[in-house]
Amino acid sequence: MPERRADRAAAATAAPVRRQRRRRPVLVALIATVGSLLGIATVVAVVAATFVGGLARSFDEHTEVLTEPFPTGARPSPTGSAEDILLIGSDSRAALDPDGDHTAGGRSDTLMLAHVPADRRHVYLVSIMRDSWVEIPGHGTAKINAAYSWGGIPLTVQTVEQLLDVRIDHVAEIDFAGFASMTDALGGVTVQSSTDFTARGHHFTQGPNHLDGQQALAFVRERYAFSDGDQARVRNQQAFLRGVFQQALSRGTLTDPGRIGDLVTAMSEHLAVDPGLDVPTIARLGWSLRHLDADDLVTVTMPIDGSGTSPDGQSFVRLNELERRALSQSLRSDDLQRWVDSHGR
Repeated sequence: MPERRADRAAAATAAPVRRQRRRRPVLVALIATVGSLLGIATVVAVVAATFVGGLARSFDEHTEVLTEPFPTGARPSPTGSAEDILLIGSDSRAALDPDGDHTAGGRSDTLMLAHVPADRRHVYLVSIMRDSWVEIPGHGTAKINAAYSWGGIPLTVQTVEQLLDVRIDHVAEIDFAGFASMTDALGGVTVQSSTDFTARGHHFTQGPNHLDGQQALAFVRERYAFSDGDQARVRNQQAFLRGVFQQALSRGTLTDPGRIGDLVTAMSEHLAVDPGLDVPTIARLGWSLRHLDADDLVTVTMPIDGSGTSPDGQSFVRLNELERRALSQSLRSDDLQRWVDSHGR
């Protein structure tokens, strides 16, 4: 009996040791797994921070900051939490002169107002045709793109603010070479063309067209191939920006850090912005719009009311005054969707 008791006592004291040994590998594995996950998360966080920081540095290093881009004097009041950003596409005419008008100082060939409503449910691009006949402060009536030639960005901003009675919060100017670079950085952009046409050695078919940089440049600049000239060019510019938006939001772009980096570099090298449109501001705006997809980009054009000829022989387009006032009111009240619904896209 004493021997059996001794054996049982020995077994009793040994059993906990064996149970502890069975549990220890599981505990060690759990700790190791958690540690590994935390380590991976830390590495990912560091890599992400480094990548984002690199993008910010690239943007800051390459993007030109405009000096005094806004007009002095009285200006419209801000529209609450909505944001209105004037987008200007231009060139110096030194290297690019597609229309042969040899305008001194260059002209703003593309004018779009990007309206970001307070609810952040859409982004609206309102195109203003370059030949729109408007009042330019200090110069009388003329085509709106002449404002850029006469007074640069400040006069262009002042002209648009007077036209729409809405305050421009930010301004961004991109030269047309940037359209090509941005397209190539995205690996090409697919646009929807409303018709077949040929421009600058490139042929485009009705329907989807996948464009490289040079094709994109020809696509957004052509107007002589169309019977409605500048109206068709505006439609193509809107189609191009929609294609850029779709491609930029695609999985192939968002999951490719190299492509994102190339896009930021390509864009920033041809971009000039007001001092307030810095990386933190862009990041905050982008985060507020993170839920949007390509269908939430709404493109419209300021309605026109025929064409005319100025006393000195310039052909221009006449804006529809009633619709101009209605559009202005919708922008000021941050209710542009109602205006869009009543006019169609």
